[in-house]
Amino acid sequence: MAATANCGVRTTEHANSDSSEIERGRAAQVGRVVLMSIHPEYAQAILDGTKRVEFRKHPVADDVTHVLVYATAPVSAVVGAFTVTGQDTEHPRSLWRRFKKVAGISRDGFFAYYEGRASGTGIRIGERLAPEAPLSLPDAFGVPRPPQSFQYLARDRVETVLGDMSPLP
Repeated sequence: MAATANCGVRTTEHANSDSSEIERGRAAQVGRVVLMSIHPEYAQAILDGTKRVEFRKHPVADDVTHVLVYATAPVSAVVGAFTVTGQDTEHPRSLWRRFKKVAGISRDGFFAYYEGRASGTGIRIGERLAPEAPLSLPDAFGVPRPPQSFQYLARDRVETVLGDMSPLP
């Protein structure tokens, strides 16, 4: 993984960020994993492949390799996961210019989310994975409640679950 920073722009690339990360439905290398609360419409857009970047007000750690997608109410379950191919932290206008075609959010919604912010982060979505059925946080991960935004999970709690998920086309 390499990180670069210049002119207020921070970009992180993952060395093994191509689709070969997933072989026969099993995550090849699981590093740090984050559980992320995402509104159902955006969670579905990620799984459909129409949203290729997840926007956040703060970056996740550089060593995050996977994001578990927790769809908030009324779904209230983990509906999938994705590999992180990199993340970009820069001014929201720059993020919009770079990712608007794959943002999966309206321009108005994007700028309302970042209102008053000098920077934002776009987490680039790689391989998308889905379980056979939505997963309960307490049952599958031992997590009693969803995070407000995101939380890091112990790799030993998620490796098997990620390995059982199937890649999406």
